[in-house]
Amino acid sequence: TDMEVSSGQQSPPELDLEEITRKIVFLDKWREIFRLGTNNATPQNHEGNSASADGTGDGTGTPQPRGQGRWPPRGLCPIPRPSVISSKSGGCPISLTVATKLRQSLFGNTIHIFSYDWNKAYFKFHSPFSDLAFALEVAKGGPRSIQMAVQGSIIKHLLFTRKDRDCHLRSLQDLSRQQQERALATVLTDILWVSGAAQKAVVCLVTEDTYVDWTPDYSRDNFTERLQLFEFSEKEAAEKFIGDHLESFKGEGSRGIVLFLYSLILSRTFERLQEDLDSTTPHLLQPSAGGFLCRQAILNMILTGRASPNVFNGCEKGEAQELLQGVLARSDIGYLQWGQDASQDDRLSEVGSMLKTPRFPIWLCNINGNCSVLFCTNRQLLSDWKMERVFDLYLYSGQRSQRGPAHLTVDTHSHHWEGGGREDGHRPGRRFSPLEMAIRTKWREATITWNGTGPFF
Repeated sequence: TDMEVSSGQQSPPELDLEEITRKIVFLDKWREIFRLGTNNATPQNHEGNSASADGTGDGTGTPQPRGQGRWPPRGLCPIPRPSVISSKSGGCPISLTVATKLRQSLFGNTIHIFSYDWNKAYFKFHSPFSDLAFALEVAKGGPRSIQMAVQGSIIKHLLFTRKDRDCHLRSLQDLSRQQQERALATVLTDILWVSGAAQKAVVCLVTEDTYVDWTPDYSRDNFTERLQLFEFSEKEAAEKFIGDHLESFKGEGSRGIVLFLYSLILSRTFERLQEDLDSTTPHLLQPSAGGFLCRQAILNMILTGRASPNVFNGCEKGEAQELLQGVLARSDIGYLQWGQDASQDDRLSEVGSMLKTPRFPIWLCNINGNCSVLFCTNRQLLSDWKMERVFDLYLYSGQRSQRGPAHLTVDTHSHHWEGGGREDGHRPGRRFSPLEMAIRTKWREATITWNGTGPFF
């Protein structure tokens, strides 16, 4: 910034030189913009519309300043170029067979490709040493549920499993940038390792070279075709590798969520994935409003390591007497769900105890299709029934307006005829918030006090 000088004084010569330098840099930026805008090579975006090399043109050959001018087609913003690794890094280049199986596992065909919200999403923490230092900034649309499911594991690691853990809310907030990155590397590794049946983890990274040629039956996205696959049979080696290449998952433009999802599927293997799924879930993503949303199988794969398509315990028979796959073992991170149109009589949609009562007091909450994370800092909550009389929960909703975790107090033994001085959650006509309804699927008749915070959702 320019230094302030009193009136009547002339600026020293150094400021004139500084101003000249600034203008030269400004002109250099415009020269680069004009060079890109008039480049004969015109890449195609994912919808087949011509666009300038980095989104600075308007598609007509007229250069636009960065961050100004027309929006790209359909209101989409340009996605920064992903960080790439050298093609000589030692991984195994992706084949057409693997790329095809990835596409079929996710979309059910080889024609669909990831939408804009997916390509833009990556793992990014809130500011270090803040009330939300433990929390990921979450996207809209399909990637959000993956980020929130990973968020649950981040809280588990920070509160209960890291070496220098301290089971207090403050320990989630006193985090440096280095501690955030270390936690992310550890958690991503843990999830991939469990999905690989504790036998292997596969990490996908993007390179500068393309390994899959065009075919009529496969739609290229200029990303999947540039992957190299790195397989690890030791968890420690996988964690070190992810830590060394963390920018590929947390850098802007990295498409880190897509890379993680690819790594998750390949760690699970196509064979195990086929065994996990059933007739209700032929593939992992479902179309929605021009994008794609995660099916339950993806969330369960992150939470339990197995891509179970359903939330009930064990296996059940469907209406056509087909065998439907549920959750087979108690999970580390729990799951609660509630929807406005949920039917209490639908036994197949009711969350079973394997997810409702996890090993750690952390729950991914799916409320009317929006994911959030609910957690308790007291690990004994689920192992000592006396702790469930009155206890505190914290909520991270991912909403941009949230500045810190919301504090809730849950009373599971309250009665509407007791004590007139406290909040009466059972008075006639009182409508419970959707989050309260989700909590009450675990603790029936519980009264929830928001401690001065307005109910979310």
